[in-house]
Amino acid sequence: MSSTKWTSHLVAVGALIALAAPVVGPAQSLNDVINAEQRRTKLAQESQQRIDAVVSDTRKKEDQYKRLLKEIEGLQIYNTLLQRQIDGQSLKKQEISDSITQVEVINRQIVPSMTRMIEGLREFVELDVPFLLEERRERVANLDDLMAEPDVNVAEKFRKVTEAYQIENDYGRTIEAYTGTLEIGGEERMVDFLRIGRIALMYQTQDGAYSGVWDQSARRWEEADAHKNQIRAGLKIANKQVAPDLLLLPVPAPEAG
Repeated sequence: MSSTKWTSHLVAVGALIALAAPVVGPAQSLNDVINAEQRRTKLAQESQQRIDAVVSDTRKKEDQYKRLLKEIEGLQIYNTLLQRQIDGQSLKKQEISDSITQVEVINRQIVPSMTRMIEGLREFVELDVPFLLEERRERVANLDDLMAEPDVNVAEKFRKVTEAYQIENDYGRTIEAYTGTLEIGGEERMVDFLRIGRIALMYQTQDGAYSGVWDQSARRWEEADAHKNQIRAGLKIANKQVAPDLLLLPVPAPEAG
């Protein structure tokens, strides 16, 4: 009886001791779990941030790669165009080289032709109706000087020769009045010349006392006082002082061809 009571008391005391003692084991394990979960969450966040950074960098590089591809494509098109231009320039260079060679040949052929053209022009001026004679002779003399200039290219010389021919050609379809001197009765006098194309050349002294017409067949001046009023009117028309009108002027009769 006494033993049984003693044991029961011991058990009761042990239970009290157990209830009174602090709960250390389970609480510490829970904190460890929470801390571990927080570390895993933090690691996961850091990993996600690294993944996001890698994805962003990859997208940037992809965009950059696409831009580079477009630039390369544009450069290829541009290079193709440049190559076509280079090929065209090479062909043009060859054509120019061939032309230069041909020009040298042409120059050797055209210079003698221009010389003959100038001589022909000189003869023509001397045999033609003698209007503006000094001016026309000077033009031919200038062509002679031009042909001797080493610094003037053949093209410019040819242009000047053809220009002189064009001027002579234009005389045939224009009317002109100009002032000059003429020997009349052994005396040099100022006269007004009237040129109508190449078919008529007349003069009248500035006081109106004398009038004349050039006879191309006889190559001399003939008196034309009977036409002085018409010559005076022609001079006014040529000087644009009056409107054009019909005139009765002495002109040579047309010759049979």
